[in-house]
Amino acid sequence: MIQDPLRAGFGERLTAKVAERGPLCVGIDPHPSLLHAWDLDETPASLERFAMTVVEALAGEVAVLKPQSAFFECYGSAGVAVLERVLREAQAAGALVLLDVKRGDIGSTMTAYAMAYLDEHSPVSVDAITVSPYLGYGSLAPAIGIAEQNARGVFVLARTSNPEGMGLQQAVHGSGDSVAQSIVDSAAETNQGKSPLGHVGVVAGATIPAGELDFSGLNGPILAPGLGAQGATLKDLKAVFGRALPNVLPTTSRDVLRHGPGGLREATTRIKHDLALMLNA
Repeated sequence: MIQDPLRAGFGERLTAKVAERGPLCVGIDPHPSLLHAWDLDETPASLERFAMTVVEALAGEVAVLKPQSAFFECYGSAGVAVLERVLREAQAAGALVLLDVKRGDIGSTMTAYAMAYLDEHSPVSVDAITVSPYLGYGSLAPAIGIAEQNARGVFVLARTSNPEGMGLQQAVHGSGDSVAQSIVDSAAETNQGKSPLGHVGVVAGATIPAGELDFSGLNGPILAPGLGAQGATLKDLKAVFGRALPNVLPTTSRDVLRHGPGGLREATTRIKHDLALMLNA
């Protein structure tokens, strides 16, 4: 596969979309508790109604939509069929789609995962995916390469918002830095020389301590889960990410989805407005 030189890379496409719509990323997480809160049952038909309501309300409004693949996969082939429709229609409405799959493996298996999600001919092709580097950052080479060839992106788990990850991610790497910092630095090496941003982003929770990680050399996007229901605030974003804040994609799911089908757009508009005020302050 040879990348079309006339096709914009992921970093360029993301930068343009954020300039147009703001940096907010909204998750599509059809968790059973949310289905029930919407008076829906746990069936493929309800899954489709939930997910497509979010797409119809928000795919024309936000820069990035982030479906959580597991909540579709658990319904088997019927759920994957719903996911395919979600991806297709979200992209048609202008949103970039980041599929939260957290794939991580080696060799041909990592290549197969990358082809499944990052090749334009795949039925579940998306703009970017989340990947796990905990078999070594080098194990992600197939995904990173295929993403670049197809003008797609990857977001590498670095310092996640769940407390269970702290022990591993804060452990000291052979470089003397934390494991999380070594992942950020490895992504930075991949992104060197790319403009306006490289295609390798990192995932760093908005709930982590301020100053724990140095993003100054990353030259890539930062997916920041934890806004809203997990406790992070807009003020936390500024404290945690500092000068890297312009490259941050603040991510929320439940804080928007809990408002139900009639309140999605209003809740999203409010968060986007507050984000814009904070970024321009």
